Amino acid sequence: MARPPIYIVSDSVGETVELVTKAAMSQFNGSKVEMRRVPFVEDTGTIDEVISLAKMNQGIIVFTLVKPEMRRYLVKRASAENIFAFDVLGPLLDKFQEISGLEPKNEPGLVRRLDEDYFKKIEAIEFAVKYDDGKDPNGILKADIVLIGVSRTSKTPLSQFLALKRLKVANVPIVPEVDPPEELEKIDPKKCIGLKISPEKLAYIRKERLLSLGLDESAYYANLERIKRELEYFEKVVDKIGCHVVDVTNKAVEETANYIIDLLTKNKK
Repeated sequence: MARPPIYIVSDSVGETVELVTKAAMSQFNGSKVEMRRVPFVEDTGTIDEVISLAKMNQGIIVFTLVKPEMRRYLVKRASAENIFAFDVLGPLLDKFQEISGLEPKNEPGLVRRLDEDYFKKIEAIEFAVKYDDGKDPNGILKADIVLIGVSRTSKTPLSQFLALKRLKVANVPIVPEVDPPEELEKIDPKKCIGLKISPEKLAYIRKERLLSLGLDESAYYANLERIKRELEYFEKVVDKIGCHVVDVTNKAVEETANYIIDLLTKNKK
């Protein structure tokens, strides 16, 4: 029995309509059906060519065209030539518009753009994890933003929050006993953000952290004099780099993130 070729017609890449068609064809015992994808259809001339091929080869057409005039043209031409043409998106677009009263954008490729946005976000999150807490200084040169600060200044949660905005963030701890990575001197200072905090606030945060771990809150890590020395060293580092400094003492992570995004936007302008 003949297996008519299926012409996959789309005004975008054609992945959506091909996936739907493959799902339908999988119900026919895995029968191999020839599928010929015709992507990025923008004019009636291309539709005429597909109609001619489908007629010549006794094929059928499955399509996703978001522009109403293109859909109508294809349906009209296919009907005139007695060719079966199945509209995957059109009926749903029309019905939803009728019920909701909303107007569709009629822009091809929006699903693909949403997918790209999603994958950029995942890439940024993976980047933040890989280059968290100075694990690999090579990330400093690849990052959109580099956060530096002493321990417990919210570098990690801030990196993750900014990653959700599709920004690649590396963060580096500043410790008096350890020289900062030389990569910090190679980047544009505008990409580097120092996170400062009051000594008293930091001492409180560190004590709470020690208690949550079942450790002694009087440990050197939470000692106020030790913290002051760390912050003095931090000031020397940011002065040498010439980067912008944000005081996170009384700021939520979201507030700091929005401030940094605004700062980056201003720098680009």
